[in-house]
Amino acid sequence: MNHDAYPDNYIRGILNGVKSIAMVGASPVNVRPSYFAFKYLAQRGYDMIPVNPGHVGKVLLGKPFVASLLDIDQPIDMVEIFRNSSHIMPIVDEALKLTPLPKVIWMQLGARDDAAAAKAEAAGLKVVMNRCPKIEYGRLSSEISWMGVNSRTLSSKRAPLPTQGMRLSLDRSSVGGGETAASDRAAKNKRELS
Repeated sequence: MNHDAYPDNYIRGILNGVKSIAMVGASPVNVRPSYFAFKYLAQRGYDMIPVNPGHVGKVLLGKPFVASLLDIDQPIDMVEIFRNSSHIMPIVDEALKLTPLPKVIWMQLGARDDAAAAKAEAAGLKVVMNRCPKIEYGRLSSEISWMGVNSRTLSSKRAPLPTQGMRLSLDRSSVGGGETAASDRAAKNKRELS
């Protein structure tokens, strides 16, 4: 898998195929990006599980925090890692101890660990790095276009406003995928600086 550019069908397949998401690094603080992503995905019908040892005993949108992935008493479809890159390998190692294994390891914006990704893929898991499922869901459903953002998806019909727990269709046609000239330049500049 080329982790520099994901085909829309790959992202779409993941977001359509998962039901339960364990968010490692979730925060109950309502100004943190992990809070917004957690709330958004829960409102779209995903069964969200907050994982953060610093908040055990608290709840996030009615869901109790657990200290680790191993403390979750149900199968997990996706592990979303909301931690920086230096913390990814231990989380992937923990995810690979789960029975059954999750289907997906998703690393949030700014998080990337190619060795951890290779390890997860060798175990049969799909991996996404340096992407936000909230943003990808909004882009693929064209919901993000309601705010004036070019989602690069085409449809003659505006997507319906979602209600609590409603999943929007992610099957809108995409034009050129999620890549843009700006993102391509940023990735190229980052590689040249490394």
